[in-house]
Amino acid sequence: MTKRICLWSGPRNISTALMYSFAQRSDTLVYDEPLYAYYLSKTNAREYHPGANEVLSSMENNGDKVVEMMMGEHNKPVVFFKQMTHHLLDLNRLFMKDVINIFLTRDPVEVLQSFDKVIDTPSMKDVGYATHTELLSYLNKIHINPIVIDSKKLLLDPPKVLTKLCGLLDIPFDEHMLQWSAGARPEDGVWAKYWYGNVHNSVGFKKYKANTAPFPEKLKPLLESCIPHYKQLLKLAI
Repeated sequence: MTKRICLWSGPRNISTALMYSFAQRSDTLVYDEPLYAYYLSKTNAREYHPGANEVLSSMENNGDKVVEMMMGEHNKPVVFFKQMTHHLLDLNRLFMKDVINIFLTRDPVEVLQSFDKVIDTPSMKDVGYATHTELLSYLNKIHINPIVIDSKKLLLDPPKVLTKLCGLLDIPFDEHMLQWSAGARPEDGVWAKYWYGNVHNSVGFKKYKANTAPFPEKLKPLLESCIPHYKQLLKLAI
């Protein structure tokens, strides 16, 4: 029986590193943001996301068809879908009953500064914090408790958090999850050249280092809006 895992993340949350980690497992097949083209096709994000036309032309734009693919046949027993929470839009979410849902969150102080380097002056719709807590509420109503991971906790002790995560997923922890080869990877989406520079320079989870740069004044209103959503998720982090 196929075990389907959906990682629901915001951008700049080390979600790509976690995808690379799962890609090292011999029993696991990974997919990089399969709903990205659907999201771009339905929003004005296609006007400012780098490489949007490449994404739209290289991936399925129909969100329902993407979900069909996710729930279909795969050639490995574990399938890991790296997702951005805000890519869901108005899709029917009933499929989430048949997957294991993981939420990945990160301190917005770190996320916003990183995201702003690629997309100037992001909005709440771009970074997904409000969508995360809205999705949490939805899942709780249908009696699903997602696994929540905080990026900082993961970076501080990858073996500990991954071992606990694998236990909750009912799969054995694999030491190979802790390292990978530097450079681009076959599972990368076509947008990797715009977003994945740091992770391409890595060979494993980088040691946590607090961002000490002055926080941009222009992002402070968004930061204040994101903090309550982040704190709600942080309370649930493993």
